[in-house]
Amino acid sequence: MNNISRRSMLVSLGATLGAASLGLAGCSSDGGSDDDKGADLSKNRTDAMDKFGVNEQFKASKPVAFTTLLNDNPGYPEKANWLFWTELAKRTNVTLKPTVVPLSDYENKRSVIIGGGDAPLLLPKTYPGQEAAFVSSGAILAVSDYVDLMPNFKDKLAKWNLQGDLDTVLQDDGKYYVLPGLHEDVWIDYSFAIRTDVLDELGLQIPKTLDELYSVLKAMKAAHPDSYPMTDRWSQPTPGGAMLQTFGQAFGAGYGGGWGYANAAYDSASDKFVLTGAMDQYKAMIAYAQKLVAEKLLDPESFTQTDDQANAKFTSGKSFVISTNAQELVNTYRPGLAKSVPSAKVVKIPVPTGPAGEVKVGLRLENGLMISKKARNSADFVAMMQFVDWLFYSDDGQIFAKWGVEGVTYTRDASGNFHLTNDVDYVGLNPTATKKLNVDFGFSNGNFAYGGSTQLLESTFSQEEKDFQKVMTARKTLPVPPPHPLNADEQEQFSLYEAPLKDYVQQQTLKFILGDRPLSEWDAFKGELKGKNGDQYLSLLNGAYDRFKKAKTGGDKS
Repeated sequence: MNNISRRSMLVSLGATLGAASLGLAGCSSDGGSDDDKGADLSKNRTDAMDKFGVNEQFKASKPVAFTTLLNDNPGYPEKANWLFWTELAKRTNVTLKPTVVPLSDYENKRSVIIGGGDAPLLLPKTYPGQEAAFVSSGAILAVSDYVDLMPNFKDKLAKWNLQGDLDTVLQDDGKYYVLPGLHEDVWIDYSFAIRTDVLDELGLQIPKTLDELYSVLKAMKAAHPDSYPMTDRWSQPTPGGAMLQTFGQAFGAGYGGGWGYANAAYDSASDKFVLTGAMDQYKAMIAYAQKLVAEKLLDPESFTQTDDQANAKFTSGKSFVISTNAQELVNTYRPGLAKSVPSAKVVKIPVPTGPAGEVKVGLRLENGLMISKKARNSADFVAMMQFVDWLFYSDDGQIFAKWGVEGVTYTRDASGNFHLTNDVDYVGLNPTATKKLNVDFGFSNGNFAYGGSTQLLESTFSQEEKDFQKVMTARKTLPVPPPHPLNADEQEQFSLYEAPLKDYVQQQTLKFILGDRPLSEWDAFKGELKGKNGDQYLSLLNGAYDRFKKAKTGGDKS
């Protein structure tokens, strides 16, 4: 998965938990769909399979075509002769007719197409939370009414205990309108890259905690007094995007700062939502980052510089620690250092822990798809839902979308491990090959190959990355916050409060960290949040959460 996609998911995560309407069965919905669960579909079963079960190959009774939107990545632009298209038709009797939209304009174009009533039936590459904008118009299908047609989707929900994660995409009518990609476990990709040759020179071990990271940076600074041991990237448009997310989660500040920041975090002790920016844990995150800057261990330009500037400092040997993910480690840092500092060695370390302990934070939902409401009236509707279930949620469908055709693009050994065939490369796994899995064949094309088992997720990982994931998988996954549904009036108020409050917290966070505002003014800062409608914001969320709890126990029939 590319950086932009992964980053978007993290941003969407904060938006989903903070902004999307989260659901309550039985409540009314302005503009939403009528209740169609259990409706008669006898006239919509043309070309469908009479019996379709878990991990059974779907195949329509005769050839059928479905329209789909396609996010076209310039790194592997769509080709009409992709093996993906022809083999998909061979296996399923379904021909997909794509409306191809450039990646750079995908979200805007999707909105225009849906608003104009010209949307294809299938709308993939939709992150949880993005569907909320289209619910009130009635343009997209309440897919939760039809999951009984999707045995593979239901099987993975049950097998991986994903209902709590799925509840985060419910809308205020108690339905959900996006079919998200489903991961078996929370996938952590971002951490820090550290020069291990420098650690070896100083007799240091890889830091496992934030305190140890501080000590390592101190030692690096002592040995290289003219340097900033750590510089960072991914700060545009969100200052401290990856770094503050990592720091904040380690201190227990909800989904963290930076990319993960959401205005509200759930406090299990009080059973209420609280302002993330006013939490003691958030203050502790700020204090830690402020200490790094004050002691010149962290480059203050980390919060304003471009990625290219940060990468240049690291790969030229001017700094020794930087945020990373698996791809940047291999594709940017190691090649850059090989040219400037040939003796350098760099690794991605397990995410340093803090007071929150050895935990990981996140949803197990991934980008998935919306379905146009007009699909419901199609004679092939049931066949289409079976097809979607096979391609997106069956084991064989996920393997096909990701790896392609066995014997042509990949093989499997006796242990079930995947191997690219000799002439095919993907993410550098077979660098001497002359063809690429996505460019030349259309598999792993970014539209249909997300989610799945941990084994499938890690099937394209290097052994080094698998070792990283083994450490992260062993950590406890924190529960997702409970649903807190907003009705239409509350949503309107929420939208007025959300952005100004978030912007102010992030502005003041940066001032605290850079020393432009002393932490002695913390209490004053918390008071300022009241002036930014912080109390009203929490009142909306906690009122909605209380209503949800009452309805869940039968005390409210709204």
